Amino acid sequence: MSDIHTVGVVGAGVMGTGLAQALAQTGHQVLLVDRTKEILAAAERTIGQGLRFGRVLGAEGPKEDRRTVLGRISCTTDYEGFDGADFVIENITEDWGLKKGVYARLDAICPERTVFAANTSVIPITRIGAATSRPDRVLGMHFMNPVPLKPTVEMIRGHHTSAATVDTARTLLTRLGKEGILVEDSPGFVTNRVLMLTVNEAVYLVHEGVAGAEEVDRIFKTCFGHTMGPLETADLIGLDTILQSVEGLYTAFSDSKYRPCPLLVRMVDAGLLGRKSGQGFYSYATTLA
Repeated sequence: MSDIHTVGVVGAGVMGTGLAQALAQTGHQVLLVDRTKEILAAAERTIGQGLRFGRVLGAEGPKEDRRTVLGRISCTTDYEGFDGADFVIENITEDWGLKKGVYARLDAICPERTVFAANTSVIPITRIGAATSRPDRVLGMHFMNPVPLKPTVEMIRGHHTSAATVDTARTLLTRLGKEGILVEDSPGFVTNRVLMLTVNEAVYLVHEGVAGAEEVDRIFKTCFGHTMGPLETADLIGLDTILQSVEGLYTAFSDSKYRPCPLLVRMVDAGLLGRKSGQGFYSYATTLA
């Protein structure tokens, strides 16, 4: 299926909001669904800001009026409009119980032709496909944050994912101006098998007093040329998401190398989640004010 006009985006958090913006900027009709009107209102404000400041952040920005782009996004707390979706991208929290319920609802409402893409960090795509009646039309599409500015997407092929589904996903990515790199299914795939282990180990270094967060990040930026250090990256992603991902890898592989650092657990318990809470390994109070 190459005709993708309407795209459903499940979850209006950081990733879902960025996706809705990128899709609307490239001419797609977007159905953005989340649990509450408050979450959706915040998403609309964030998208408006993203469109306004896109050029400042390095994006080319929409050639159309901001209101025209925003007019392509319909925000809703139910899935009724998904009966007309050609493609769906799911972005909810890394909780298998919640995800399984969402896919059951999508499977019942969406047309048979609709492709489901899971923007997941660690949950295997084959497991997600098995929760639907269309495992051949389910794949992983791991977008990077911020979505409108990142040129590459990690695509994951589940056990039953068809070649036609991969082609359809590539078509959508091409329209978004992004390249897809296809990998096989495994918990964490390529990006998070490496990244989450790196972040968790960096947290251990701080926990053990080997180095402070700034020193760890400065070494990665100056020695290896990374744009951001692992702990700055953790703050951007959200420490709660990092912890969920590391715990998922630990469960999947039963390997002690993925054991979450006690400091990471304590920071999440304390609500120090990074940028979204105003405090993580760094303070963002002034930025958010």
